[in-house]
Amino acid sequence: MRIKDIRATWHLAWPIAVGQLASTGTSFIDTVMAGHVSAGDLAAVSVGSSIWITLTLTMLGYLLATSPLVAHKLGENDAASIPAITQQALVQALILTVIAFVLARLISPVFPLLGLEPEIADKASDFLKAICWGLPAFAFYRVLYSYSAALKHTKPMMIFSIFCLLLNIPANWVLIYGHIGFPAMGAVGCGWATAFCVWVNLIMLSAWILFTKQYKNTHPFRSWQGWNLAVQKQLFKLGLPIGIMFLVEVSAFSLIALLIARLGTTAVAAHQIALNFSSLSFMIPMAIGTALTVRVGHAVGAKNFDEARAIGQNGIRLGLGVAIVTGCMMIFGAHWISGWYSKDTEVLKLAGHLIILAGIFQFSDITQVVCAGVLRGYKVTRLPMLIHMTAFWVVGIPLGYLLTFGTDRFPGLGVQGYWIALIIALTITALALQFLFKRTSNSKVIQQRLSEQNEDPFKNDELIL
Repeated sequence: MRIKDIRATWHLAWPIAVGQLASTGTSFIDTVMAGHVSAGDLAAVSVGSSIWITLTLTMLGYLLATSPLVAHKLGENDAASIPAITQQALVQALILTVIAFVLARLISPVFPLLGLEPEIADKASDFLKAICWGLPAFAFYRVLYSYSAALKHTKPMMIFSIFCLLLNIPANWVLIYGHIGFPAMGAVGCGWATAFCVWVNLIMLSAWILFTKQYKNTHPFRSWQGWNLAVQKQLFKLGLPIGIMFLVEVSAFSLIALLIARLGTTAVAAHQIALNFSSLSFMIPMAIGTALTVRVGHAVGAKNFDEARAIGQNGIRLGLGVAIVTGCMMIFGAHWISGWYSKDTEVLKLAGHLIILAGIFQFSDITQVVCAGVLRGYKVTRLPMLIHMTAFWVVGIPLGYLLTFGTDRFPGLGVQGYWIALIIALTITALALQFLFKRTSNSKVIQQRLSEQNEDPFKNDELIL
C-alpha cells in the first residue's frame, strides 16, 4: 500500500467530498426543516424527492462521461480537444433536461394512486413541479463540474456548494414558514428554494470558469462548434451505461418510497430520514470514486497501466477506511442521528433501526462505488451497468418486496425488509466489481508488456470483455 498514492487521491477527493456533502446537505436541510412543520410535509418531501433524486442522479451518471474523456485527453497531452468535448456534453445536458422535465410532469399525477393521503399527494406533486425548474441548471452544472474535476480544479466547486448550502437555509426559512411577505408553503417551499440555489451554483461556477486563467486554454465558452457526431457518439457510448447504472441503484432506493406508501406516513417519513443520511455519507466515497476516475484516466491516457492499477488498488483501500468510520458512526449513533430530523416518537424509533441497517451496508456500498469510479477511468462501463441491473433489479427489488410485504406464510418485516435486501444487492455488486477491476487492470498490464516485448503499439482503448 502506497501512502503517497492514497494522499494524492485524497488531496483531489476531499474538496469534491465537501462540495458534494454541501450539495446533498440541501436535501438534509429540506428534510429537517420540513419535518419540523409536520410528518405530512416530511412525507411529501420524501415522495417528491424520490423522483427528483432518481432524475438528477441518472443525469449525473450520464454526464460523468465528460470526466474520463477529458482526463484521457490530458494524459495524451491533447488539451485542444477538451473544449469540443465539453461543448458537446452541454448539448447533451440540454437534451436530458427536456426529457427529465417531461417525465417529472407525467409522473406527478400518479402520486394520488400510491395510497397517499390526498393532502400529502398534492403537496408531493407541487414540490416536484417546483424543484424541477432547477433541472437545467443542475445538468449544465454537472458537465462543468466534471470538466473542472478532470483538470484537478476541485476547490472552487467546494466553495460554491458551501455557499449555496448556507443560502438554502434562509431561502427555506422564507418559503417554508412564510416570512418577509411570502406565504408559508411548507414542503413546496423546499422545492422552490432548492431550484433557486441550484441556479445560483451554476452561475457562480460558469463565471469562475470564464474569468479564471487556469481554464483559459480549455474552457468551452468560446468558438462554439456545431453538432459533432463523433464526440456525441463517444459521450453516448460511455455515458449511457453510467447513467443506467446510477438509475438502477437510485431507483432501488427511491422506488421504495413509492412502494411503501401504503405502509403509512410513519414508514415513509422514517425511510426518508435513513435515505437522506445515507445519501450524505455516500458523498465521501462518491468523491473518492470521482477522483479515481480522473487519476486512473490520466494514467491510462498516458499508457501507464502499472500506475493505473496501483492507483485503483490504493483507492479501494482508502474507501474501506472511510467505510469503517461511517459504518460505526451509523450503527452506534443511529437513534441520535434520527433525532436531528423529527420529533415524532414512532418516526424516530423506526428511522433508528433503518440507519443501523444503512451502517451495515457501508462496507459493500463504498467498495462498489469506488470500484465503479476506477473502472470509469479505464472507460469500462457496460459490464458495471449489467452487474448493477442484475444485483438491484433482479435480486434487490423483488427480494425486498417479498421481505417487506411477505406472503401467506411469511408476515413480512415492513420497510426494514427492503433495507435488508439492499444489503444483499450491494454485497453482490461490490464483489463483482472488485473482480472486474482486477481482471481489467491485470489484462491491461499484460497487454502492455506483451506490446513492449513485440514492439507493437498498443491499439485498444478499452478492454473488450
